[in-house]
Amino acid sequence: MASPWSRPFGQTGQAHRSYQQAVSQFGEQYAGWVRPLLRLEAFSSMALSVPVILLASLGAGILLLAKGWITPLQLLAETLVAVLIPQSLLVINQNLTAQRTALAAAGRIETLLAVEELPVPEVCVQPQGSDITFEQVQFGYDPEHPILTGVDLHCPAGSITALVGASGAGKSTLAKLVPRFHDVSAGRVLVGGADVRQIDLRQLYRHVGFVLQDAQLVHGSVADNLRLGRPNASEQEMQAAAESARIHQRILALPRSYQSVIGEDAIFSGGEAQRLSIARTLLADTPVLILDEATSHADPESEAQIQDALSVLAQGRTVLVIAHRLVSIRGVDQIVVLDRGRVVERGRHEQLLEANGAYVRLWRASAETTAPNLEVSL
Repeated sequence: MASPWSRPFGQTGQAHRSYQQAVSQFGEQYAGWVRPLLRLEAFSSMALSVPVILLASLGAGILLLAKGWITPLQLLAETLVAVLIPQSLLVINQNLTAQRTALAAAGRIETLLAVEELPVPEVCVQPQGSDITFEQVQFGYDPEHPILTGVDLHCPAGSITALVGASGAGKSTLAKLVPRFHDVSAGRVLVGGADVRQIDLRQLYRHVGFVLQDAQLVHGSVADNLRLGRPNASEQEMQAAAESARIHQRILALPRSYQSVIGEDAIFSGGEAQRLSIARTLLADTPVLILDEATSHADPESEAQIQDALSVLAQGRTVLVIAHRLVSIRGVDQIVVLDRGRVVERGRHEQLLEANGAYVRLWRASAETTAPNLEVSL
């Protein structure tokens, strides 16, 4: 069966022209913003440079010396002190910058340490199955400003459900409640019939995998990154996952293959890091999968390879995908439209088009930025 994801291509040269226009517009706006700052910085640097300070000091000193107000020895001392001023100011500025950076870092660390740990259940429950259910879910980072309100949704086992909606509708927030990145303010999130708050976290992450927009890689070998979710995986299983994610050949080209250290002798592009994240999720082999627009930052070549890897990854799993490109999720089992933290529509693509509601407006807006007659199924 063909994958429910597809990849749209623009008309010949259209995407390139749009990209050029966007880059030119950004360049003009950025230049207009930084030009006054650069001019001020240039004048300041010039005024505090050693040659300028030396010339000014000697010029004033020679004038004072000619009038007999200072002695040659005083002129020499004044000149030596003057040429030290720029270096002293530079050191002071560097120290102030380092202090501000350190204070900002300390503030972030304090904020992180102040985050309350998620409560550990006294009696753990094992999920039975891989369906996902949201029951009257309410959530907000600030209790006074809820993001999700009264969300009821069921994702049957083995199905693919796409969450769509305008920016800020609560799509990513809702999906991140499944792996328990946050706890709900009210209601329940069930995986396999068990409340995620009553599932041991190690068991939950063996049951729920996720591929987010920004792939996170740790400082370590490629093999260590792939085995994060399954440390005891064999070499054969690890390489099979990398092959399915279309990243095996890239890893073999590294100086030490799977033992290459990320950040040292293994530097991956955004698309390659995303495929590595997909391979890690494949190796973990979780029955539930959360996808948060995994191809949003990829170039066209990497996007095609990521789509291939996602097609393999989604097979036989319960998938909850956050979609921004509606053309890519037309064939999923269920499309759920969110608006201001509420479910306003749900159904298949054809059903929602016939309903002529919120989804149709999103579809028309999406169609204006894509070429509907050039589409490749993966």
